[in-house]
Amino acid sequence: MTAVGPAPGWLDPLMLALTDDVRMARVVAIRPRAGGRAAAVLILIGAGAQGPEILFVERAANMRTHAGQIAFPGGARDAGDADLADTALREAAEETGVDRSGIDVLGSLPAAHVEVSGFDVTAVIGWWRERSPVGPADPREVASVPIIPVSWLTDPANRVRVYHPSGYRGPGFEVGGHLIWGLTAHLLDGLLDLAGWQQPWDQPRTIRVPARYLTDRPASGGPNAH
Repeated sequence: MTAVGPAPGWLDPLMLALTDDVRMARVVAIRPRAGGRAAAVLILIGAGAQGPEILFVERAANMRTHAGQIAFPGGARDAGDADLADTALREAAEETGVDRSGIDVLGSLPAAHVEVSGFDVTAVIGWWRERSPVGPADPREVASVPIIPVSWLTDPANRVRVYHPSGYRGPGFEVGGHLIWGLTAHLLDGLLDLAGWQQPWDQPRTIRVPARYLTDRPASGGPNAH
């Protein structure tokens, strides 16, 4: 774990949980590592006016994969990356322009395998110690960089189960006219559990993945696929 500067007390339960192998294993127990290509995403947590908040990216609408979807910044590990934390920080800087020197790495979740793409995805957890301006660094790939309060993500009115025509079922979050689903939602749901931020919600409530997220193009080419 990288040494960190002062952080708010509400991060303490999460930081403690990240050292508990049993608790972390439960986060991705249904999608364990399977020997695929290594990739990483950054779950960047900052302090906002409404408490903790998390940085996401909205994928550009014309992308071949994940078009219009909300995801964590991230991508495949490059040969020059020192480790998967370096991968996550590099990708986040390339996609959002965030200054990585203001981010402290708290730990990571066990790698989750994405069968349709073959990636083993490690979610790296970061504390946004020093905020920096962010926005779409490459509009061809990123349409916007939403920073969403955790209170919105845990609001019972925004929680759903989703199903996909392929048979996939999993957690979902309806926020700002978007649906967060797939691996992003699984990792987010696990993070909320570890941090103790979950709120009770109507778990039988189920919706179909909206048609705008379903295209004739392959939807399996990156680490954020369902």
